[in-house]
Amino acid sequence: MKKMIYLFLVLFLLVPLMTPTKSEGKEKIKQDVDLWNTLQPLDTTLSFLNTGAHPDDERSHLLAYLSRGLGIRTASLIANRGEGGQNEIGKELGNALGIIRSNELIEASKVTGVEVFHLSKTTSDPIYDFGFSKSPDETLEKWGRELTYKRFIHRLRTNKPDILFTSFLDVDTQHGNHRAINQLTRKAFEDAADPTVFPEQLEEDGLTTWQVKKLYLPAESDNATTSIEIGMYDPIYGMTYPQLGEKSRYLHKSQGMGNDIPAGPETVNLRLAKSVKDIPAEEDLFDGLAYDFSEIASQLNDKPLQAKLNHFQKTLEKVIDQYPNRDKALKKSHIALNEARKLESKIGNSDLEEKVKEDILFRVDVKQQQLAEVSKVASNLKVETKVKDATLVQNGQTKVTVSLENKGKHSLKNINPTLSLPEGWTMDGAVNPFHLKAGEKKTIEFTVYIPDDSDYFKPYEDPSIHSEVSYSVGPTTVEQSYQTDATVAVLPDVSVQVNPSKLVVNTLDIPEQITVESEVQNNTNGALDASVSLDVPEGWAVKPEAAPVTFEIEGETKNVSFTVSPGTDVSKGDFSIDPIVNVNGKSLSTYVQKIQYDHIDTSYYLYPAKVEGVAFDLNLPESLKVGYIDSGFDKVAGRLQGIGMDVTKLEQEDLQTGDLSQYDTIVTGVRAYLSREDLRNNNERLLQYVEDGGHLVVQYNKPWDNWDPEKTSPYKLVIGQPSIEWRVTKEEAEVNVLKPNHPLFNYPNNITESDWSNWVQERGLYFPMEWDDRFETFVSMADPNEEPFNGGILMAEYGEGTYLYTNLVWYRQIQNQVPGGYRIFSNLLSYPLYEE
Repeated sequence: MKKMIYLFLVLFLLVPLMTPTKSEGKEKIKQDVDLWNTLQPLDTTLSFLNTGAHPDDERSHLLAYLSRGLGIRTASLIANRGEGGQNEIGKELGNALGIIRSNELIEASKVTGVEVFHLSKTTSDPIYDFGFSKSPDETLEKWGRELTYKRFIHRLRTNKPDILFTSFLDVDTQHGNHRAINQLTRKAFEDAADPTVFPEQLEEDGLTTWQVKKLYLPAESDNATTSIEIGMYDPIYGMTYPQLGEKSRYLHKSQGMGNDIPAGPETVNLRLAKSVKDIPAEEDLFDGLAYDFSEIASQLNDKPLQAKLNHFQKTLEKVIDQYPNRDKALKKSHIALNEARKLESKIGNSDLEEKVKEDILFRVDVKQQQLAEVSKVASNLKVETKVKDATLVQNGQTKVTVSLENKGKHSLKNINPTLSLPEGWTMDGAVNPFHLKAGEKKTIEFTVYIPDDSDYFKPYEDPSIHSEVSYSVGPTTVEQSYQTDATVAVLPDVSVQVNPSKLVVNTLDIPEQITVESEVQNNTNGALDASVSLDVPEGWAVKPEAAPVTFEIEGETKNVSFTVSPGTDVSKGDFSIDPIVNVNGKSLSTYVQKIQYDHIDTSYYLYPAKVEGVAFDLNLPESLKVGYIDSGFDKVAGRLQGIGMDVTKLEQEDLQTGDLSQYDTIVTGVRAYLSREDLRNNNERLLQYVEDGGHLVVQYNKPWDNWDPEKTSPYKLVIGQPSIEWRVTKEEAEVNVLKPNHPLFNYPNNITESDWSNWVQERGLYFPMEWDDRFETFVSMADPNEEPFNGGILMAEYGEGTYLYTNLVWYRQIQNQVPGGYRIFSNLLSYPLYEE
């Protein structure tokens, strides 16, 4: 009944406010959003967990409504870090992109009030975004089925959600990663409650089994069991819940997400897939669930405990009623905290069935955490934790200043600030507890010492340092945590970067010398002497053998240039050139990639510094001249320059007025029609270049990347969608060359079956679904049990020249130094120089 009354009040009060108005002569009420964010969750004991595969898979609109609108304890459980995606704000890819996307999800979830969990724990985790997959079985095979499921069950038993909801269906039109999470979510509904499933979690980790109460799947209106109106305007936030959801999605900047949407009705349709109670005619999301402590009490036979729970619920409601008065909310929250702690003891000593007792105790514990958050905001205690030097080294030290100011109206007693540090770290500067009257300030300075065996920074672990401050209001004490003003990171004494980081050696034209530049940065706080050298393959020579470098200050960089001589006999295959810096008795070879954007916290990605090399045969026409229209989504132009190809990046002026005829071939980068307005504006000039005898190679675009099927190419060319139906995700999928004697596969390199081996991530995506008969087809390929695509390479004569469209993922092969990728792509570019 309570939840129905609540929902009625929400609709009654908020629906008229779908479009905010301001009464004549009245000032708009200033809302205390931070306080309301802590008070609203006190209203209910329910919890909701949304599961997905990648950052940005969360259903932001619905989660905003549940969390901010109803106060439901809401969380997202995401499998991987999104490492396989593209980056629309920078050049970071792979793990570096995963770090960005993980932190974007954290920031987005702060807007909607959602807690975030990942199954993936490290940058080398097997639960990795390996790219698009059509198959849940392939996904779980690569992730590790048992490992993934074990972590999934562990999270359910820790978070203890009442309602599970998976973002995507297990259907053929969905991403295999999404389908895998759907399958695990449905299976875990029963298994999280089964003590025979991963019993070590109960015996060793101290967890208990947990029975989720309801499981929902996405639905359409015609098969929904529950439909929720979430489009109400909320005066606290000054927007509707869908608008709040979009505000969070704007923080997924690396994915280009977020939309401005008008206020208006929005319905979410859900289908109840599983429930512990039979609900033949479901009326709302909460049917069959106890909404708060009063409803929990009504299910008990223990009359005294019923009374205690009912009283506690009323106390919580009194705390909520203090909005927007922070001073009153502070007092009431501590009264409620005191009551919760006594209630915890009463429940623990009761005769309730053990599982019932565990359930109620968990919910009371959650309320204590939520009440502590109310106190943190309502106390108006402002705490700043500043680290003098946030980039630390082993055996180093730093100053940490904790500044406290009581901006409230009431004295805070027994304030005890300290620092939380990793195991083995020590500090000086502890103080005795003190009182802080209204308006008073106090600053404490700590010196932190880092041991000589401290672990280096790991981006997905909790911060190394944060402050903890306890204080009392009345008889009740709380402890709060506060993050530092900057990301604290333990880094190697020196970090080193090499250029080039990728190297191709053409065994048909081995260079006499290769220059390798090494940039070394001092991460210690002061002067430092070091020695830099290169470890090269056997038989190779390097000069100098070692080079001394001297630093005066932290952050200083020094460059050392090495000349590497491969000799005349280089073995085909992979090799590496490794920089080594000897300093302070250590041999270091780590690159520290700093990841810094305004919308997320600064982070670092540490990985071995090396020149990753590969040697193979590669024929290139000496006179080939290429113009490259760089999209910003690939690094192909630079890699082609690295193998000695004459490549010029074409800018706006080149496309508008430059002499395009000087280029034998012009190439457009991946999705260039999305990112290059100057390309779109001068597309007719490119087509004229082809008509006049040029050779244009267009790499893949998405159908919505400003691609006009009738006008962008010289003849009709329609890019396939939905995308899942027009891609080959198996990188080892068999390739049938339809015209093996064509110059594309024989000049300047003789392409064999081995050139299609060892590809990475996938074969192709966004295959054309329709094209003019004047296009020739050259390759055929398919994923298992599917019809083959013939449009991976299309080429047509146009006037005196040729137009070639290819949606195969050359950029992934070239950027990952797959020999066949270089050899075949070089052929595609060299076609105009072929002579019979």
